[in-house]
Amino acid sequence: MATSGLTTASKEKQWISIVILLILMVGVFMGISEQDDGECSEGKNCLTIAYQVQEDYSNLDTNPQHLADKLSLILGDQWGVEIYPVPDSGSMIEAIDKGNADIGFMDGAAAWLAWEVYGLDVLAAETKSDGRTYYNATAWVRADSDIASAYSDDDPDTDPFAKMEGKTSCHTGWLKSAGMLIPMGYLIGNGYAQVVGDPEEIDSLEATVQNFFSEDSSIPRGSTPYSSYMGAMRCMMDGTGDVALVKDTTFDSHCEGDLAYDWCLERDEVVMLPPFAQAPSHPAIYNPANMDAMTVITIQQALASLSDDQVGKEILRDLLDTEELIPTNAEMHLQTYGDAVSNVPGIEAYFAL
Repeated sequence: MATSGLTTASKEKQWISIVILLILMVGVFMGISEQDDGECSEGKNCLTIAYQVQEDYSNLDTNPQHLADKLSLILGDQWGVEIYPVPDSGSMIEAIDKGNADIGFMDGAAAWLAWEVYGLDVLAAETKSDGRTYYNATAWVRADSDIASAYSDDDPDTDPFAKMEGKTSCHTGWLKSAGMLIPMGYLIGNGYAQVVGDPEEIDSLEATVQNFFSEDSSIPRGSTPYSSYMGAMRCMMDGTGDVALVKDTTFDSHCEGDLAYDWCLERDEVVMLPPFAQAPSHPAIYNPANMDAMTVITIQQALASLSDDQVGKEILRDLLDTEELIPTNAEMHLQTYGDAVSNVPGIEAYFAL
């Protein structure tokens, strides 16, 4: 039987999406406020949060207005908090740079661009499930490989990273941070790999990978058995490749205990090399030209206080996929990541798109 129209559930989701987006857009662009004292008004300090709106607000819990309302309560009567909706991270950077928004939450790559190119700074960063504000981008190899031997033999003349040349690498995907950008940036920056092609074009990276590693290297584009952290580790463990470029927790996540996949090797059969660099968690960005030091501290304390009660934790989980924000700055949070990825050909132009 042919069907026509949308289901009731689909219609409800569409209406929810439309209503929430209209509320956000009206509040920001027309300045209409009939709500409460938590919004910006004359005589109050105003905190404007740039937030990347979703195309489909099927879940009311992901409405960023919850974050604004909670921060209004934390900051007190002298503050108002508003949401400034943006379509993408580039627009968010521009909004903060131009002073249309005070802070915004974005991924580590976009934050590095904001710091490197626009001079923006970090005031807080989300924590991972293990409490860290980063994970280590690392290489895993089989314990019986010459790479592992070069790492463990205590001989300064045998370099495990140099031994990677000509090996078949297993990447998590094209232009992934831990699976490609960080390790390749490290290898290029430290003279192991040479850029092949135009150094201003991101497409040169694939030729660079294949020139240093192997033409048979696994660089998944889309979903394949060898994509993602699990796939790259499987690629190395089942013998398809020699080096898995993943993160430090990948073995524990997929090959530890009763939940281990049947292709997993035992822990003593693999070796994790020293990290290339730290991949940062998502930070909150601000413009130091538009915010004095005392205001920065006030907002840092407010963001950190979100995790003090269950309501705040739920808001953080729903909107930012974390349970805590920790005060920090760009140098502490982004430096090692920037040192690595800045060596990738065409990276600034790629992130600027």
